[in-house]
Amino acid sequence: MTWIDVIKAIAPHGKPTIIAGLAAAMPAVIKRAGLTTPLLQAHFLAQVAEESAGFNALKEYASGREYEGRHDLGNTLRGDGERYKGRGLIEITGRFNYGACSKVFGVDFVSHPELLETFPYAAYAAAFYWSGLRKLNAPASRDDLRAVTRGVNGGLNGLADRALYLSRAKHALAKFTV
Repeated sequence: MTWIDVIKAIAPHGKPTIIAGLAAAMPAVIKRAGLTTPLLQAHFLAQVAEESAGFNALKEYASGREYEGRHDLGNTLRGDGERYKGRGLIEITGRFNYGACSKVFGVDFVSHPELLETFPYAAYAAAFYWSGLRKLNAPASRDDLRAVTRGVNGGLNGLADRALYLSRAKHALAKFTV
């Protein structure tokens, strides 16, 4: 079983380009996010599956207007809401978070936000969000889906789908060998 097989087992109707991009990035994602166990990997993959609409989207479907003027996201200039709407496998949102990713990766996502819709950045940004911004390995290691979900999106949106993706990820990773 390969990373492509694992990802397809989690969300079989995902876009082949997204599945391939994530599969190629997984060894680096594991290292960057400290996903040292199959349980941590399963939680990460379940969350990114839900956040990317089953590995079908790397950009938020909404326009981003609801983020306009959100100072908590660093959206202080006119147009920031739409310009810095959610992108990547875990939707990085807001000028502040785009800037944080820019510093970590040495890539100017503030001037070129669309780069977060490309691999490997879509995956690396998710790893950074997971471990650098939200410290989600602790609740994931306790197998606490609710706490991980709150850490990703601030609530329990899509919890049933996340649970399904998590179950599939655990099953697929039980068969996975590097």
